Amino acid sequence: MSKPTDLVQGTLDLLLLKILALEPLNGFGLSQRLKQVSGDVLHVSDGSLYPALHKLEQEGWITAEWKPSENNRRAKFYSLTRLGRKQLESEADNWGRLSSAITRIVRLKEA
Repeated sequence: MSKPTDLVQGTLDLLLLKILALEPLNGFGLSQRLKQVSGDVLHVSDGSLYPALHKLEQEGWITAEWKPSENNRRAKFYSLTRLGRKQLESEADNWGRLSSAITRIVRLKEA
C-alpha cells in the first residue's frame, strides 16, 4: 500500500485539487474523502495536508473561508479557484504522461 511519502513529488497537490473540484471541503473532509475515494489506500497526515493546503492557497489555486462545519464547529473550507482549475488540468495532463511512461516500464517483459 502506498503512503503519501511514497507518492511522486507533487501528487498530493493534484489529488487535493481534484477533490476540491468536486466540492468545497474542510481539511478533515478532504482527508476523509481521499481515504474513501482511494479505497482506504491513501492516507494523509495533518502534517502533510495543512502545509499542502497552505501552499495551494499561496499559489492562488484555492481559497479558504471560515464557516460552521456539520457539527456546528468553526472550520476553514477550501474551494478551487479559476486558476486552480487550470492548474488541475495541467497537473492531470502531466500525471497522465508520467503514469503512462511508468506503466510502459513496469510492463517490460523480463529476459
